[in-house]
Amino acid sequence: MQFKQIILTGDRPTGPLHLGHYVGSLANRIALQGKYSQYIMLADVQALTDNYDRPEVVRHNIFEVALDYLAVGIDPKLSTIFIQSQIPEIAELTVFFLNLVTIGRLQRNPTVKTEIKQKKFGESIPAGFFVYPVSQAADIMIMKSTIVPVGADQLPMIEQTNEIVRSFNRIYNCTVFPEAQALVPKAGSARLSGTDGQHKMSKTLGNAIFLSDDIDSLRKKVMSMYTDPLHLKVTDPGNLEGNTVFEYLDLFGTNPAEINELKAHYQRGGLGDVKVKQYLFEQLNQFLEPIRTRRLALAQDPAHVWQILKTGTDQAREIAANTMQEVRAAMHLDYY
Repeated sequence: MQFKQIILTGDRPTGPLHLGHYVGSLANRIALQGKYSQYIMLADVQALTDNYDRPEVVRHNIFEVALDYLAVGIDPKLSTIFIQSQIPEIAELTVFFLNLVTIGRLQRNPTVKTEIKQKKFGESIPAGFFVYPVSQAADIMIMKSTIVPVGADQLPMIEQTNEIVRSFNRIYNCTVFPEAQALVPKAGSARLSGTDGQHKMSKTLGNAIFLSDDIDSLRKKVMSMYTDPLHLKVTDPGNLEGNTVFEYLDLFGTNPAEINELKAHYQRGGLGDVKVKQYLFEQLNQFLEPIRTRRLALAQDPAHVWQILKTGTDQAREIAANTMQEVRAAMHLDYY
């Protein structure tokens, strides 16, 4: 059976998106749309695994993330944006897939082990969180996705998805599902340091520059960014390695020749951090201004944004329904 090249990506709606999301996934999605059948999932069910007592926050963040998607240039005519919880077929497929995975296999999943440690669950691991590799497999396969852009840390998830696919196709003697191929960004392109220079950009750590930040917020964050702690005087030679300001300039600067001159000047001494940060602020503001403007305009018409999500979800659910018809037939559950 031949399968179209179907891309599935997504985000857990835990808040508005930041520059790290843009570098890690959004820019890639914009480049991929139109080349493949791209589906972008707002994973609100996954967000509820650690926000189950605050569903209103997840609902609010669905809208915020949708604004970011549309503002950066994700085109709903080219990419289908859908809401995970509104596709009940995903939950149904998850239940069927759970029969194909052992508890021991889930416990050995490196990604799950790492996240359990990070979240300090101890013995109080919510069952929904523990089995989310299986629900993620259902997310991927409900659209019969053949390509899944992920970071290297998510490769065990794709491996487990393919194990489930092979088991399903073997046990039920069918070819309902394709195997998924991970699309891993080039080394160094998927991570962006936060403004503190110590960790990757994260809302939780308070070191993020959001796509929706206004000019004053942007200026304040840039001017507080981590540079070279040994660059105490303007006359001191500065170090580029680990210098967050220059990391950002390499990614968002529009004039490589100017940036190379700034680097050389900084390294030989005579260039202060304030001037370099001011230059970065201007570059970032130039990048964010059109996004900010489009986002503000979209926010004025929430009904239009919700309609885009409904249209995409309806399209995704039609595909999901067809997939589940094949699944039930393969499992001899097509009783009527």
